[in-house]
Amino acid sequence: MKKPLLAYIATLLAFLLLDGIWLGVLMAPTYRELLGSLMLEKPLLVPAAVFYCLYVFGCVVFVVLPAQSWQRAAKMGALLGLVAYGTYDLTNWATLRGWSVQVSLLDWAWGTFATAVACTVGVLAVKRFVKSAP
Repeated sequence: MKKPLLAYIATLLAFLLLDGIWLGVLMAPTYRELLGSLMLEKPLLVPAAVFYCLYVFGCVVFVVLPAQSWQRAAKMGALLGLVAYGTYDLTNWATLRGWSVQVSLLDWAWGTFATAVACTVGVLAVKRFVKSAP
């Protein structure tokens, strides 16, 4: 139980930190400019919290726990991010007025990178703090 819990907490903290910096500091003006009226003044916290908890659960189950190395976690995390963010961004681009190719490509690249990094942090935390049985 210790390994999955640590993997989840480490991956969640890494993902929240990365996404907080990305959305709250680096890209907020760009997203406001590109998305305009599609954005709420303040995000809805409950759906956001559910997204982060669910997405990180997927990261841990499909990438962090099965990975034997940080390199494998980075590769598979990138693949998971590519698929998950790709389906989100391409669907929005295909169905929403005002959703542009620029938003899709920025967000898709970000999701790929952030997922790879968060999964890598999760694996490194487990390797560092959980003793393997002999």
